[in-house]
Amino acid sequence: MSELAIIFLGAPGAGKGTQAKVASSGKGIPQLSTGDMLRAAKAAGTPVGLKAREYMDSGKLVPDEVVIGVMAERLSSEDCAHGYILDGFPRTIAQADALDHMLAERKRALPRVIEIDVPDEVVVARLSGRRVCSNCGAIWHVESNPTKKPDVCDQCGKAGTLEQRADDKPDVIRKRLTVYHDQTRPLSAYYEERKRLTRINGNRVVEQVNADLMKALA
Repeated sequence: MSELAIIFLGAPGAGKGTQAKVASSGKGIPQLSTGDMLRAAKAAGTPVGLKAREYMDSGKLVPDEVVIGVMAERLSSEDCAHGYILDGFPRTIAQADALDHMLAERKRALPRVIEIDVPDEVVVARLSGRRVCSNCGAIWHVESNPTKKPDVCDQCGKAGTLEQRADDKPDVIRKRLTVYHDQTRPLSAYYEERKRLTRINGNRVVEQVNADLMKALA
């Protein structure tokens, strides 16, 4: 069985997490979160995990070389033998270069890159309409997935518990989009030049995006 490694690109709210779960389930490969990997390495006390701990405990950003080291350890696990999905990494061209170099050194497959393309205004509408139940954590949307009664959670039945997260307010979303376009969007051209990028229109219902994703990964 050949190795299938995948990176998802796309703005916040583009649906990367949803599509990554589909790919993980459909292809039987783990979805790897950078944050989870760092916390696990720290807890395990491995040499690279101890390096990560120094930065994490002091509230500093973990350097790229340490993140790559943690990732190298994680990819050596048995469940990654046939592939994996990277969640939240790389975010910059420097990180993409470091990742490719590490994988080439270890004779691992270079990831295929799926970009979920969604216009900024759609992202703002998606995220700003999201509501979270402060009692049970259920997530709703004022337009696409509303509760049956206004401000009453369908899951737990509590009234007055539906809240808008601070980072789901329109002004905050636009700031997040600016950071994405400045730092992460250049990865699209980076991977396109290397003929590893597939773009999928994410401004459609989830099932249509799912179908195009699985076709791209066939």
